[in-house]
Amino acid sequence: MQKILVTGGSGFIGSALVRHILTRQETFNVLNIDKETYATVDFALESVSSCGRYQHRKIDIVDQAAVQACFREFQPDIVFHLAAESHVDRSIEDSMPFIESNILGTHSMLECTRQYVAGGAPENFRFLHISTDEVFGSIATGSATEDSQYQPNSPYSASKAASDHLVRAWGETYQLPLITTNCTNNYGPFQYPEKLIPLMILNALDECPLPVYGDGSNIRDWLFVEDHVEALWTVAQQGRLRETYNVSADSEVTNLQVVQGICQTLDEVQPRCNGRSYTDLIQFVTDRPGHDFRYSLSSEKLQTELGWQRKHSFEEGIRETVLWNLNNRDRLVTSADSSHLKRRGLAQ
Repeated sequence: MQKILVTGGSGFIGSALVRHILTRQETFNVLNIDKETYATVDFALESVSSCGRYQHRKIDIVDQAAVQACFREFQPDIVFHLAAESHVDRSIEDSMPFIESNILGTHSMLECTRQYVAGGAPENFRFLHISTDEVFGSIATGSATEDSQYQPNSPYSASKAASDHLVRAWGETYQLPLITTNCTNNYGPFQYPEKLIPLMILNALDECPLPVYGDGSNIRDWLFVEDHVEALWTVAQQGRLRETYNVSADSEVTNLQVVQGICQTLDEVQPRCNGRSYTDLIQFVTDRPGHDFRYSLSSEKLQTELGWQRKHSFEEGIRETVLWNLNNRDRLVTSADSSHLKRRGLAQ
């Protein structure tokens, strides 16, 4: 029975990956190490928490001794490194948590991996580092490939770019079995309601303003989280060592179109009492500093080499996400830490 170690397994993408492994891969054990920050949705792993093949340890990955003990005791065959601070606006307000978690935390994971491999890791052991499209900065035309130049423009993206470079350097210097993935914006069930899509859904249901930066023309590619974890599992099983794979959905839409799509779906499934469209709640506000205009990744390498294809269109994914948030609204809001959650704020 193979053993999978997931860092950040209580987070949005990490919990989706843990659920995916435990419900679809019956011969795998999972150890989730997560320090459980404010962004943890406490019922995201409810469906698998009692599974005998699952265990969790509340650990900060910066604590190298604690992480090393997990390697030594659990003896993982695969590591998925997802633990990270990921909110751009928060990184602008206070960059230090991003430096600590994304850079120092990744360094800690790499050092533990280096020692684990040197001490006799399983023959086919591999370490998958999960990163973001934001490291490539704003893309004027075309799409970024795995060989595109890094141009991070926010403290968050700079910290993730640094972590990517650390992974590459440790892979080349120590010949470690490392792989990096860079993905576009994720969305779906169990996402903490500070990010754009769940924030807009909950604000709309509470008849609160739907603030959109600038004129709403900034473009993102939106990847349904289940499609992302399918890609991660594919790369972990088939990807070439010391390579990078981009994961995208070919679903580029403006921020305004995202919010309008949410409103249109809510108009259908949960009409307002006054009979008006939720789009009336949209408000344009002052843009944030250094707001990249467009992100775009090419996932051609992943598709042609490993055969991965996304299964959810943006329209299908948005509808499923709206319905999930509608059905879990009270639990999601109750789960959120009110000292951190700024539901009337911005998250794009």
